[in-house]
Amino acid sequence: MTADEKYMLIAMHLAQKGAGVVNPNPMVGAVVVKNGRIVGKGYHEYFGGAHAELNALTMAGRSAKGATLYVTLEPCNHEGKTPPCAPLVAGKGIARVVVGLKDPNPGVNGNGAGYLMDHGVTVVTGILEEKLKRQNEIFLKYITTKRPFCVLKTAISLDGKTATVTGESKWISGVQSRADVHKLRKDIAAIMVGADTIIHDDPLLNVRNQGKHVKNPLKVIVDSSGRIALTAKALENDPQLCIVAMTERTDPKRRRDLERLGVQVLICPEMEGHVDLRYMATALGAMGIDSMLLESGGTLAFAALDAQIVDKVRVYISPRIFGGVTAPGMVGGKGIESLDKAFRLENISWQKSGEDMRMEGTIVKNEK
Repeated sequence: MTADEKYMLIAMHLAQKGAGVVNPNPMVGAVVVKNGRIVGKGYHEYFGGAHAELNALTMAGRSAKGATLYVTLEPCNHEGKTPPCAPLVAGKGIARVVVGLKDPNPGVNGNGAGYLMDHGVTVVTGILEEKLKRQNEIFLKYITTKRPFCVLKTAISLDGKTATVTGESKWISGVQSRADVHKLRKDIAAIMVGADTIIHDDPLLNVRNQGKHVKNPLKVIVDSSGRIALTAKALENDPQLCIVAMTERTDPKRRRDLERLGVQVLICPEMEGHVDLRYMATALGAMGIDSMLLESGGTLAFAALDAQIVDKVRVYISPRIFGGVTAPGMVGGKGIESLDKAFRLENISWQKSGEDMRMEGTIVKNEK
C-alpha cells in the first residue's frame, strides 16, 4: 500500500461515520498530512453541516500551509448550504490535494480540481476510487439519476423459502443477521414494503438497538387499491413518516382517511393493474429520498426487479431446510420465461453472519 492509499483509507474510514445522517449528501472524509504526520482530520458529520475539508483544515490550523490534503470526494467549487471548499483549500496554503472520487454531479465534475490547479495546487485523483465508489454508491446513483438507490433485502432458508407452508417466517435468520438489518435500516432513507406485508406481518418498520439518537427511516407502502387497515402499526406509529403509493382507482374516502392520520398519499399511474414502480421511484427521488430498502414479499420483489428499480440484492441464508411446494420463495410474480432474461448479479460478496451466510451483489442493468 502506498502512502497515498494509506491516508486515503483513513479518510474513507472517517467518511463512514456520516452514514445515514448526511443523506442525500455524500459521505466525505479528509486528512491533512505534513512531514509524514497527520495534523488534521475531519468528516461531513450531518446534512447541512461543515464539509470534511473545513473540519480537517480547522484542526490543522497553521500546519495546513505546505501540507497534503487527502479527501475522498473532489472539493466543491460551488455555493450550496455551505461555502465552496476549493477556494478554502487553496487559501490555506495546501500544496497538494489527493482526491479519491471526482464529483459525479454533471454540473460540478472537475470544477473543484480545476480551480485548485489554476491556483498552484498539485492535484492527484483516483486513489482508492473503486472502494470509494462502493462506499458512496447511494450518492452516485442519486446525484446522476435523481432516483433512489434500492436494496432488495430478504432472508431465506437453505432451499430458498421465505416462510413455511403454514406461513411461519419469524425468525428465519439468526440474531446477528437481524441486528445487521437494523444497522442497514439506519443508513437508508426509506423502507419499502407491499400491502401484503402490512396485512400479514403488521411490521413497525423502524430501527431498533442502534443507539439513542438514530432517526427512523421513512415508510413507503405500495398499496395499489387501498387494502391496508388504518390501524396498521406502521400507520399508528409515526404516521408522518409514511408514504402510501396508490393508483387512481383507490377509493377517495380511503385516501382522505389516510391523510387525516398524517400519512402522505402518492397517486401513481398503473402498470399492469398495479402501481407503476418506475414512476413511484422518480417521484420519491424528487422528494429528496436517495435510498430505499425493499423488504417485501415475492410479488413486489419481482415487480421491482422487472421495473429495474433495484440496484443491489442482500440475502441472508439460514442453514435450515423448509421444503413444501406451496411454501413461498424469495421472488414470485409472473417470473421469467428463459434463462437469458434472468436478473443477474455482479460484484458478489459472501460474509458469515452468525449462523447464517450473507450474500450481496449489484444488479446488472439492462436498457429498458
